[in-house]
Amino acid sequence: MDPATGTSTTVRSCWYKRGHYMSLRIPKPFLALVLAMALAIGLLPATAGAAPGGGGEIKTLQILQYSDWHGQLDPIGGVGGAAVLSAYFKADEANNSNTLIITGGDDFGAAPPLSSFFGEEPAVLAQNLMGTDVAGLGNHNFDKGTAHLAGLLGMASYTYVSANLTNLGDNGLEAVKPFEIFDVGGVKVAVIGITNPEAPTLVFPGSFGTINITSPASAANKARSDAAKAGAQVFILVAHMGVRGFDTVTNEPFGELIDLANSVGNFDLVLGDHTDVSYVGTHNGKLVTEARSKGIEYNRISLDVRLKNGKAKVVSSSVETVAAVASAVTPDPAIVALLQPYRDLLGPIFNAQVGTSTVFIPRADACGRSDGRLCESLVGNTTTDAMRVTYGTDFAITNSGGLRANLTCPTVDNPTDFCPSYTPLPYPITRGQVLTVLPFGNIVTTLTVNGAELKTYLENGVSALPGANGRFAQVSGLCFSYDISASAGSRVTSALRQAADGSCTGAAVDLTAASNYSLAINDFMASGGDGYLNVVARAVTRDFMDQVLADYVGASSPISPSIQGRIACTTSGATACPVILP
Repeated sequence: MDPATGTSTTVRSCWYKRGHYMSLRIPKPFLALVLAMALAIGLLPATAGAAPGGGGEIKTLQILQYSDWHGQLDPIGGVGGAAVLSAYFKADEANNSNTLIITGGDDFGAAPPLSSFFGEEPAVLAQNLMGTDVAGLGNHNFDKGTAHLAGLLGMASYTYVSANLTNLGDNGLEAVKPFEIFDVGGVKVAVIGITNPEAPTLVFPGSFGTINITSPASAANKARSDAAKAGAQVFILVAHMGVRGFDTVTNEPFGELIDLANSVGNFDLVLGDHTDVSYVGTHNGKLVTEARSKGIEYNRISLDVRLKNGKAKVVSSSVETVAAVASAVTPDPAIVALLQPYRDLLGPIFNAQVGTSTVFIPRADACGRSDGRLCESLVGNTTTDAMRVTYGTDFAITNSGGLRANLTCPTVDNPTDFCPSYTPLPYPITRGQVLTVLPFGNIVTTLTVNGAELKTYLENGVSALPGANGRFAQVSGLCFSYDISASAGSRVTSALRQAADGSCTGAAVDLTAASNYSLAINDFMASGGDGYLNVVARAVTRDFMDQVLADYVGASSPISPSIQGRIACTTSGATACPVILP
């Protein structure tokens, strides 16, 4: 039953199929009045009616957008998860059968163990059951290379789209299309995909094979033109590009998603992804939306389309951002059943406790940024300390983009995770939780760098600020200061060694080529990932990062990490520093 109209989905479908509203023999001057009266007394569903002042017929299309999902099969803090999202989606579709379910890339990759340990297959199979219609491609879809990606795409019952990737066929990805056209209640809707241009730098070198990435705006405009020639009437652009932040004075959004929306032609809806930002706005005459990552929320979008003389036009739209609260629905039993065998296999391994902490260790940083990409973080300090202490190096650096979760178990018990129910203190750390933090299978590498090279690493780590970026550097063994208003590449002003107690009171670090230091980094960075200096030819491969972290926690428990001022922001101009929370 549709609460808005009092009609069932079945009745609504019958009206569409049998065309009752078109078979009424009413003189044209009175047609709009009669249809309006029919709507008022419930004879017509709200998704099919007269267009006020414009004639023709109105159909309401529903777009359900979930962003940057990362195979988050289980709820986080009682929200999201595949079975829960599926229950919400099915209820939404029951209210309006003219629905498309769309996601914009990174729907798998950098996922929790329940998906990543099984090569991301559970995520794709769950998305099939969730009713996903179309997905974009982001950088993390390529984490394990094109051959692995091709295998996963072959399991998907939905379509992957990207208009700005070339040489797809040469890399086994013929299934990826620039766009797909769907018949949604008689309206031809084109969904055009765009991959973020920097994607090859965000995955291990070689993961893209011989695929090239072209200009997002040019590719989107061309695909729109081609889709129109193929009969499309409504045009949706889904891009693995997002809002990076908001101007501190005007509160206006900035980032690649906004730039793209302002650069492309006549699209009816632009869907964003990638940056874990909740956003709804209008740019260049287009509705632009993005939802938080990992299924924490999704966007329920309504597009009112006027059909007249064989043409279609979006005349109004609305957006509701929905928190998919697990306790409010019955999880989709088909997905619950799908995932249980995987849980049974992982339980004996990942439920094992490796250590404890006297404090909660979140992914969020000292500035409150949930993905830890603006400031020093406890999970960053712990991970880099593990790398430095294990191999006895002077310093350690890791990119924040490689740290994907809280290290300590959640304080609110989730029966489906790999953590026990407990009451602090202490905070337990399990094997499964360590792998949730470090899902990529990265390896620690060590090498000798001179001071100038070390400065290059630190400079790259703060080069994207004030925008949050995965390259942001978490460090151990040193403390450094940077000027956020200076030009990227010339921001680092000084560095000190950490003292034995971890305070930033040690000797100065020489950031010139005159001095040499030992450094621990991950193999992604060593290979030039995230824009770091490519030093793979002289780096020594050590052990898996997750094993290094687990062993360090086990040997040091209970651990008590703290924010120590390892990364200090200053400003000499108009750009404000991120604010460290009290």
